[in-house]
Amino acid sequence: MLADTPGTTILSDETATRAYAASLATRLPHGALLLLDGPLGAGKTTLTAALVAALDGPDRASSPTYTLIHEYPTPNGDVIHVDAYRLESDEALDALALDEYLDRARLVVIEWGGRLADRHPEAWHLTLSRPHGATGERHATLQAPRASDATAP
Repeated sequence: MLADTPGTTILSDETATRAYAASLATRLPHGALLLLDGPLGAGKTTLTAALVAALDGPDRASSPTYTLIHEYPTPNGDVIHVDAYRLESDEALDALALDEYLDRARLVVIEWGGRLADRHPEAWHLTLSRPHGATGERHATLQAPRASDATAP
């Protein structure tokens, strides 16, 4: 992995994505909220699956697009994986009872979660992009919580 700009990591392939996820998993504290953003195909679910694997969860994590939430057990608590793509209002997001998950989970990951950033200053925010198109490398830009002086991996 190479740093492109401060806070941005270039993910050249799946191996680099897994390595980045493993590094990120060691930095995220127990009960962390990770908001993922990026266009369709940017790798949000792939990164989440790599995070689950890095935390010793199931080998295969998948997108919860239609079920909205998947829970993956790990030795240190569940990884909660939410797909907010189809949730059109703040009320629909509130109905997920996010605080209850945060109280008990090792990690809560929300795809399409950027709109929650203002309501959750404790959240980490990771934006994935593919500036060179669908077959090119991914760029991961991590922002530490505003309520913390934590640094990116």
